Amino acid sequence: MSTTETKISSQLRALIRLQHIDTLIYQVVKEQGDLPEEIRDLEDESAGLQTRTNNIRQEQEDIEQSRRRSEFDIEEAEALIKKYEEQQLQVRNNREYDALTKEIEAQNERIHEAKELIAGTEGSLETNASQIEEAQQRLSDLEKMLEDKRTQLEGVLLTTEQKKKELETLRGDAEALVDERYLRAYQRLRNRYRDGRAVVRLRRGAAGGFAVPPQRQMEIRQRNRIIPCEHTGRIIVDSEFYEQATSDLVV
Repeated sequence: MSTTETKISSQLRALIRLQHIDTLIYQVVKEQGDLPEEIRDLEDESAGLQTRTNNIRQEQEDIEQSRRRSEFDIEEAEALIKKYEEQQLQVRNNREYDALTKEIEAQNERIHEAKELIAGTEGSLETNASQIEEAQQRLSDLEKMLEDKRTQLEGVLLTTEQKKKELETLRGDAEALVDERYLRAYQRLRNRYRDGRAVVRLRRGAAGGFAVPPQRQMEIRQRNRIIPCEHTGRIIVDSEFYEQATSDLVV
């Protein structure tokens, strides 16, 4: 075997090991299931509900302030009416009496408007109070659900974190053996495909779901060239070589 062939074979071995380790890491992370995403969804809902509750509370406070102002207006208007009525008893002509009558009418209108505003806020206060109560109950439920999910995730992490660390150490060693140009191509392929497979095995005349022509199968088994799939661009290696290259990778 020539030096070039030895180097290519070595690179294929390194790429196989790197792919296998990345697949193992993916499987370890997958053991967490949907828990991380479920936790994020619950946290997002909780944060949104908390913001909505705060907004309703602020609206409640604004309504209460408006009611207090209206109640003050009523008290002030009633006091002025009493004052003007007393003054009417002391006027000396109709012009002064009529002027006081207009002031009394204005204050009565002020009282009417204030009472209407207060009456109009009753429904809003009741609705907001009901919404806050419902939101508080949902927030309480969410907190319990989050606690359960986080406990579940912690349990999974306890069993997977050490395994993941060991694999990441092995990955660093494997990556160091891959030439930079091949490593860049490998990463591009991993990023392109959802399953993260840049290296696929030749099995029963197919690789990665596509048939491989007989002549190309022979070239792949010779291991002296890095051969990509004509359809996907993924690197194809023969299954026996894959098994040999990864036989020691047991975590």
